[in-house]
Formats: sequence, structure tokens, C-alpha cells
Amino acid sequence: MKINLQITRNGESKTITANAADMVAFESKYNVSVTSLSSDPKMSYMLYLAYHAEHRQGETKDKFEDWLNDVENVGAGEDNPK
Repeated sequence: MKINLQITRNGESKTITANAADMVAFESKYNVSVTSLSSDPKMSYMLYLAYHAEHRQGETKDKFEDWLNDVENVGAGEDNPK
């Protein structure tokens, strides 16, 4: 299972794909199932998944709170992640 998120940071938009490792980290941090995103899509949930995926892939070394300072928008990406 993968989840695509569209994010704009520092004026640049891109699609970030969260994978199983990101989803497990999400569930550990928030103590809720990742499936809750479909019924309760809190901004903090989507942002954490996007951050964790970027951090895991080495695209940011920032801490989550610092990374958030540069976020302009986050939302659902395309429906069929690869």
C-alpha cells in the first residue's frame, strides 16, 4: 500500500509517496490507523506522512517542526501511486 500526497514547500510543488515504513511510523506516532485518513484527514496527519517520506528518502534533514515552516500546502495526490 502506498499513499500519494501533493505538497508545496518553498514555492515548489511535488508528489510525495508514503510507503509502508511511513505508515507504520504514522500509526506509532498518532496511535491511530492510517485508514483514518479517509474519514478524518487532519492536516497534521497528512503533513507528518509527507515529512516522514521526505526524511526517509533523504530529501530533508530538518526536524518535523522546522520542516513545517516551509510548507505552503498539502493535499491528496493522484489516486494510483506507483
